Amino acid sequence: MNHSAPHREMEPAILYFGTPVVLISTLNPDQTPNLAPMSSAFWLGWRAVLGMAASSQTVQNLLRTGECVLNLPSATQAAAVDRLARTTAADPVPPTKQRRGYRHERDKFGTAGLSAVASATVGPPRALECPVHLEAVLAAVHPMSADDEQLNGRIVTMEVRVQKVHVHPGIAMDGTADRVDPDKWRPLVMSFQKFYGLGPQVHPSTLAEIDEELYRSPDTERARLAPVRGAHR
Repeated sequence: MNHSAPHREMEPAILYFGTPVVLISTLNPDQTPNLAPMSSAFWLGWRAVLGMAASSQTVQNLLRTGECVLNLPSATQAAAVDRLARTTAADPVPPTKQRRGYRHERDKFGTAGLSAVASATVGPPRALECPVHLEAVLAAVHPMSADDEQLNGRIVTMEVRVQKVHVHPGIAMDGTADRVDPDKWRPLVMSFQKFYGLGPQVHPSTLAEIDEELYRSPDTERARLAPVRGAHR
């Protein structure tokens, strides 16, 4: 890239410069599991903010039950995620998704080729093959685009609080009980609708010199008090 070249103005239709992919599992009204890929997500402590179309089945399920699991796939699982692309549990398929070629699919786990296993504190199942599972409950719904009559209500941001974290031992940091090794963890990343993975660390980080425990919030203690559920629903 020629850094001396002048920048130019652009108007991209989307601004997805790169975020991790999440497979979010919820329960449909008939108690069957739903599994949907999304990439508008970020974390602050033990809370996540999720941006999704208000008409999606995932949003409707989360609003109704207040529970979900955020399953984080690795870069090697792009094919499984892609098998869920342009599928929806909503029936009929919302008009906006019809125009984009979506189809109704009831068995999302089967379509992806992933195994549904019971969660500890929430009803929706976890996707066994994903290296990270975050069981979460809905904490708040934040409106978007309230300043625009056409867009208002079409997208919602949902704040969820994590209650239980499951991590595959293959990405745990050696010699620690509660740390993920970023040199082992290779999340699947979406950038402008295409799949990518992470490479090795490019530069030492001053922030990495801060003890991670200094970031721990009261949500961790609250998560320890979450009741453990019985059999898988």
